[in-house]
Amino acid sequence: MILASQSPRRIELMHEAGYEFRVIPADIDETPHAGEDPFALVQRLANEKAQCICSTDAAPGEIVLAADTTVCLDGCSLGKPADEDEAFDMLQRLSGKTHQVATGVCIATGNGALPTCSFIDISDVTFFPLTEQEMVDYVRSGEALDKAGAYGIQGAGGRLLVERIAGDFYNVVGLPIAKAYRTINHLMRQGGF
Repeated sequence: MILASQSPRRIELMHEAGYEFRVIPADIDETPHAGEDPFALVQRLANEKAQCICSTDAAPGEIVLAADTTVCLDGCSLGKPADEDEAFDMLQRLSGKTHQVATGVCIATGNGALPTCSFIDISDVTFFPLTEQEMVDYVRSGEALDKAGAYGIQGAGGRLLVERIAGDFYNVVGLPIAKAYRTINHLMRQGGF
């Protein structure tokens, strides 16, 4: 199996699910298309990542799992912040509001031995109203800089920022692992693996 992502969170979730896999991140252009909504974007990117790895690195029949996650507020995608100022701005926008976290997942195989399966999972996340000092402290912790929406629910962000979540916690982490696990097992049974 190949995980087409170098996300430490996805790697950890796949290990915890009991998979043995290689990590080969896909090198694709992740620029949104004009007018593309955030949910369509993550699904397209997951599909393109999987197809990229299937065509270049996967052995025949080898399963490839690719995913892409975004934070969406009022129809706008909040990716990874470029710097601390942008991270602070994102947290300020999310403060006291409910937003969506969407993860697109694609499961495919080298040479198409199994049918390609893709899905999107969406969770609603509500932030506490945040003070300026809380946002400054969180940004200075360094946790905000490598995550979509400038926060990580599995770290300090989950304790300090998030009031409630409706949906799959692991989707917010970056991979709805239970749904992915069930999908992989279903596809493997269909393919006789």
